[in-house]
Amino acid sequence: MPRPPSQSPQFSSVADVSKRLSTAGYLPDAQIATTVFLADRLGKPLLVEGPAGTGKTELAKALATATGSELIRLQCYEGLDEARALYEWNYKKQLLRIQASQGASGDAADWNTVHDDIFGEEFLLSRPLLTAIRRSEPTVLLIDETDKADVEVEGLLLEVLSDFQVTIPELGTITATRRPMVVLTSNATRELSEALKRRCLYLALDYPSAEREREIVLSRVPDLAPGLAEQLVRTVRAMRALELKKSPSISETLDWAQTLLELGLDTLDEPAVRSTLGVVLKHASDQDRAAAELRLN
Repeated sequence: MPRPPSQSPQFSSVADVSKRLSTAGYLPDAQIATTVFLADRLGKPLLVEGPAGTGKTELAKALATATGSELIRLQCYEGLDEARALYEWNYKKQLLRIQASQGASGDAADWNTVHDDIFGEEFLLSRPLLTAIRRSEPTVLLIDETDKADVEVEGLLLEVLSDFQVTIPELGTITATRRPMVVLTSNATRELSEALKRRCLYLALDYPSAEREREIVLSRVPDLAPGLAEQLVRTVRAMRALELKKSPSISETLDWAQTLLELGLDTLDEPAVRSTLGVVLKHASDQDRAAAELRLN
């Protein structure tokens, strides 16, 4: 079995991870910083699992910024196949080349000659996985919402994450010269295979503590008054404790903070909450429940 390509460590210590991610706009706790450091040092993909809106995708983006890497994203969805994840051939362009070859010779060209001609780099459409493997520059490969893809896609990922190589029958095996940092995210809508999990380090992300979310709000919306940030975080956490169709995400907390700033509000009283509730709650039933249980009526 070929050995996976090497990767130079991007971080010198756990403290270095914390510092550089914070500079990139992502405030990690000790567990996040430690797990990222170990994934980097061990050369392992990082599987980040948790509810929607807890900052999984933002972590991958911050990693790319912190390491000066190109972010390549594979967005998973039901029906995703090899052609959309790895590569496919430009069939229209191949057909035009075949027609041109036939026209030039006046009769049917030799198939072996045409075959070698049309299955070359010129006709290859590289998709995210192949693109990340072929890059020689620093790369962060984000495989987003892995749990939304069909189980068959996991089998495709195993070869890529084990050996960092892709086999194209017409061209041979392409092996990475520089292994990308890989981050997989999952909302835990279905259980991922044990084979896939074995290849990864695992990080469970939940909504942050009140103190950490307040720090996030003040770092991203620095003009917001600390007291108002405190009110905001307390209200959002109260909403998350309700049985809602969609709990407010961290990004929606930030949107709400920016909204209050733009409106010039200095307190989050009931009128302020009622008039801006659509920023954080996107279902009518959720707004009704929040209004009733948080006594906003």
